[in-house]
Amino acid sequence: MKQLKFFLAFCLILFLGTIEAQQDLYEGKEFIKGNDTLKYRMLLPKDFSEEKQYPIVLFLHGAGERGNDNKKQLVHGSKLFLNQMNRGAFPAIVIFPQCPRNSYWSNAKVDRTTKPISLVYPLNEPPTKALDLVIQLMEEYVGKPYVDNNKIYVGGLSMGGMGTFEILNRKPNMFAAAFAICGGGNPHGVKEYANKTELWVFHGAKDDVVNPQLSVSMVNAYLEAGGKPNFSLYANDNHNSWDSAFAEPNLLPWLFSKSKK
Repeated sequence: MKQLKFFLAFCLILFLGTIEAQQDLYEGKEFIKGNDTLKYRMLLPKDFSEEKQYPIVLFLHGAGERGNDNKKQLVHGSKLFLNQMNRGAFPAIVIFPQCPRNSYWSNAKVDRTTKPISLVYPLNEPPTKALDLVIQLMEEYVGKPYVDNNKIYVGGLSMGGMGTFEILNRKPNMFAAAFAICGGGNPHGVKEYANKTELWVFHGAKDDVVNPQLSVSMVNAYLEAGGKPNFSLYANDNHNSWDSAFAEPNLLPWLFSKSKK
């Protein structure tokens, strides 16, 4: 019995060590502008060469992964891009920035006293410092010769889904495609990018944290503006609809098939 317990403990340690080693493939970096610093992780394609051009995927995490450890932001979504089959089929530069604890990707007005939480998305306010740094980081990367500027993508979940909609509004000519999971945004800003960026929206119908109607409103606005969004509403999912979204076999093939219009 003791030998079995020892073996199981050894397997667990080995498993956790393997996961940590995989996560370490995301190189820790810092983007510094004046007195401000944005921490981020970056995964390069296998056999990366500056003589080639690659797509970039920007991924914005949720509110629970905020901090300054430059690690927590990898909790959700990072494994999708580490999958060996995906890395082979879709070589890309993948960037996971981390939002500080006291900031937010979107400049949303958040009231957590209600359930679902109440959210208002003003259009005419400047971006948060965190999102502004992300925008500057992306502007720096898209200027590099090894980046395919026709294949710049963004996605995110919850707070990151909100940040996805907002960065599309602020940089309507940057992204070829985007995916927003259990997020929301201001429908009045959609006309700026609906005909420029392909979109796939995901939400759980039982979400009692971020109201699924917020995603419905964004999809409706896309349609009214002439866009043709994909929309996956999972009948039995609560807020963690990202599990279903990441399990979608067509998500990455769809994403990487898109080029800037």
